Amino acid sequence: MAEKDTISIHLVREALLQSYVPGMAIAEVLSKVGIDPAWLVQPDARVPAMAYARLWRWLARCMDDEFFGMDPRTLKSGSLAFLCRVAMAQPTLAGGLETGLGFLSLMLQRMPAQLVRQQSLAEIVLLEPDAEPNRAFTYFTYWMIVHGVACWLAGRRIPILAIELRCSQPDFCDDYRVMFSDNLRFDRPRTRMIFSADCLDLPIKRSVEELKRFLAHAPANILVKYRDPDSLANRIKHDLRQMPPETWPETDGLAATLCISASTLRRRLAEEGQTYQGLKDGVRKELSIMWLAEPQISFAEIAARLGFADTSSFYKAFRKWAGSNPGHYRSLILNDDQQDA
Repeated sequence: MAEKDTISIHLVREALLQSYVPGMAIAEVLSKVGIDPAWLVQPDARVPAMAYARLWRWLARCMDDEFFGMDPRTLKSGSLAFLCRVAMAQPTLAGGLETGLGFLSLMLQRMPAQLVRQQSLAEIVLLEPDAEPNRAFTYFTYWMIVHGVACWLAGRRIPILAIELRCSQPDFCDDYRVMFSDNLRFDRPRTRMIFSADCLDLPIKRSVEELKRFLAHAPANILVKYRDPDSLANRIKHDLRQMPPETWPETDGLAATLCISASTLRRRLAEEGQTYQGLKDGVRKELSIMWLAEPQISFAEIAARLGFADTSSFYKAFRKWAGSNPGHYRSLILNDDQQDA
């Protein structure tokens, strides 16, 4: 499990791989930003998010490219600031995203994108040319920028229902799951991020001063503030995913497992803005979305796997979680996959 406010050394290596400049003294650069070069050969090493952010900014300045040479065109220094300024001028997140995606589509040759709204679901789709897929790090860097800016514009985390990618699963993606969603799917026909369409109606009310503060701390604030917190709540969700829902403990049983009282458990979760029931619902939602992408699994079987008494109870719960019934969600996913096949 990823530690709070730290980034895996795997992502440091990815950033250096994508951004390598001939003649660059890697050890000197890492030491300058507060990363011990010896950590590069330690697979479990983690670095402070602020140090990774300093490396990010140094490489961007060195290359004059905020996308680290991962596209034939460069995303010149100042692009993130311009993206935020034009997006924050829109009244709602829908307008902000459309404006921001339009800008990135003009700037990046291989990453044109489109915002699609279909009833209760929304998705950002990369309209990539028929070529080899990008590396996972390239896709996740793009999603980090887009999702991070979207969360800042809305003033809250935008929950991601799923991310699908054309590339194969990399050897390491724990941090990607923490930053974005546990529901990552690889080797898919297209690359897209799926979330609730209700988020598109969120108002944008950001000032110039807020923009200055946001940019002064980017990308560390994006890496940490808007990712899923690595906390007691995240630990509980991780444990729940390892067990069939019908075996999930009640509050008292969970508290005993954690060697704390039930009242302490409730208080600590409340401090993180969570409840145990909300965590259970969140894991059920993640599992249901994953299984709905598999057409051979019936709604009745999904309901049973999730511990619901019947299919209608599952339908009712899913509409509450995702703002869409399971049938509509499955048809959206499968129809798009068939069109792209």
